[in-house]
Amino acid sequence: MTTPSASRTTPQRPKAVPLPARSAWSGVLIGVGIAAFVDETVFHQLLHWHHFYDRSTPGVGLVSDGLFHAFGWFAVVIGLVMVADLRHRAGLVGRALAGGILTGTGAFQLYDGTVQHKLMKLHQIRYHVDLIPYDLTWNILAVVFLAIGVTLLRATLRINSR
Repeated sequence: MTTPSASRTTPQRPKAVPLPARSAWSGVLIGVGIAAFVDETVFHQLLHWHHFYDRSTPGVGLVSDGLFHAFGWFAVVIGLVMVADLRHRAGLVGRALAGGILTGTGAFQLYDGTVQHKLMKLHQIRYHVDLIPYDLTWNILAVVFLAIGVTLLRATLRINSR
């Protein structure tokens, strides 16, 4: 005969295994989404400096902003779902997540400032002003975010590879 306490045993969770690469990738998605959200909200909606695509009508610009905003939102949501899964598995590595967020933010911002602004000419930060201070500020901040993020990621990989 079994005792009542034996039937109430709880399953044991497997031993936690840190997952730094998955933590970093979830952070990258969140960082890209945050950078897109800040760009869209501040520069497109609040300041009215530009749209995602400025080489057409204002209506097309608004639609492009909506698609851009949706992209940023989906990146954040997917990244947060990955974080929830990592937490459930007890595999979240906070330093890798933070490094990924900064890396994603910096990478997106540098891509936006160089490829979208200068190479593809989809839009500029502002119009009818000297762009040099804006471009320098935008791209220097991107490089700073990237440098800090990559430094955190490298330190995390070094610690977790031991």
